[in-house]
Amino acid sequence: MHYLGHPVIQTPNLDNLARGGVTFTNAYTATPSCVPARAAMMTGMKQRNHGRVGYKDKVPWNYEHTLAGEFAGAGYHTQCIGKMHVYPTRNLCGFHNVVLHDGYMHYNRDRSATTPLGWWDQCDDYVNWLRDKAGARHDIMDHGLDCNSSTVARPWHLDESLHPTNWAVTQSIDFLRRRDPSKPFFLWTSFVRPHPPLDPPQAFLDLYEGIELPQPPIGDWADIHDRNREGLSPTTFRGIVHERMRQKALAAYYALITHIDNQIGRLLNALFEYGVRKNTIIMFTSDHGDLMGDHCLYQKRLPYEGSAKVPFLLNDPTGTLGLETGKMVDQVVELQDMMPTLLHSAGIAIPNSVDGMSVLPLSKSGEGSEWRPFIHGEHAMDELSYHYLTDGKQKYIWFSQTGEEQLFNLTEDPQELSNLANKPHHQELMGMWRSRLIGELQGREEGYTDGIKLIIGQTPQACLSPLM
Repeated sequence: MHYLGHPVIQTPNLDNLARGGVTFTNAYTATPSCVPARAAMMTGMKQRNHGRVGYKDKVPWNYEHTLAGEFAGAGYHTQCIGKMHVYPTRNLCGFHNVVLHDGYMHYNRDRSATTPLGWWDQCDDYVNWLRDKAGARHDIMDHGLDCNSSTVARPWHLDESLHPTNWAVTQSIDFLRRRDPSKPFFLWTSFVRPHPPLDPPQAFLDLYEGIELPQPPIGDWADIHDRNREGLSPTTFRGIVHERMRQKALAAYYALITHIDNQIGRLLNALFEYGVRKNTIIMFTSDHGDLMGDHCLYQKRLPYEGSAKVPFLLNDPTGTLGLETGKMVDQVVELQDMMPTLLHSAGIAIPNSVDGMSVLPLSKSGEGSEWRPFIHGEHAMDELSYHYLTDGKQKYIWFSQTGEEQLFNLTEDPQELSNLANKPHHQELMGMWRSRLIGELQGREEGYTDGIKLIIGQTPQACLSPLM
């Protein structure tokens, strides 16, 4: 966001929402990939309790309390537009209705003999809409980009109005037209982008062509050799990427963000036209980021700032919440805080299953001194499985399969350039963070600790046993 000091990005509508609301400058996703992050959003639970500590598809969502379900139970008309990434794919998760586009879902696109032909077409509302508007032969893969490529970009190949980002807002506006006017509403507009494919409309890509884009931070700990030439893969997770490709991909990533901002402006205007802008509370956040070449790394999942840090802002034109407009809050918040914050804002009871905390006390002048000291994050991902802790000012990372540790001073080194873990004068600090992690992991089924020390090499799991 330009509001938070980015030197290039253009986000005028989000900047204005932040200017008139409250921005949380140390917001994180504890488990930075689509499925577990959305579990935190929808349940308000930390990952230990919602059970998703890595990425795994086709695990049923059977939570008793969900954000949409609590709103529906309180008399709200609830609607999701766009990405859900739950299972079964059409699981409502408490919404009255879902108009779905999850992007490219590998298990639904599998045309093997064990998968019903056409099942994916039945699941995805956007693709059916696209074929109705643009022709029966069209598909989301027509432009040739991979759904997980962070290094290859090209302009959107159809009319801008047919882009998934525009579609999400078109459908959201249609909900405003046909919603039950006798009820308050809860609308979840969920964009797939800026997740790859990197395919912004040309007008937005033009904004970032021919200008100097930021060079990626490369930490003193980064692997800059790429001996296996992993950077040649369009879906690389790490490696050295051709500089022209990297620049083009970064420009496209920024363009997709500005495109979303533009469409948010369109949705805000529709809220005005339907007479609800001044009594609609807005929260904006994301399930994860993308490293986009930081430290020669790409995609999500890892605990570094580009991947794990997310936007988190709250805007209240009603004035009933008593927010201090323009305030920037530096206490560390996490996606589990989304559900209790919105329920608190609407005066709805917060279920006992919720681990997160309402950020409303932090959003008011002179309030919010009592808050959590840190958050715990993690992701199971084979040899790179890790746990991290941060208070927004420091970050400690432990790679559970190798025992490697990292410590960053985010106040002085926000780009995580210098690993302090092995510096002699930081060992007392390392001991404090290590002890905190032991406390977080005590009793975990993987056996990461015996309560005294961290145990290296225990087998990581993407889902904890209550879900299996």
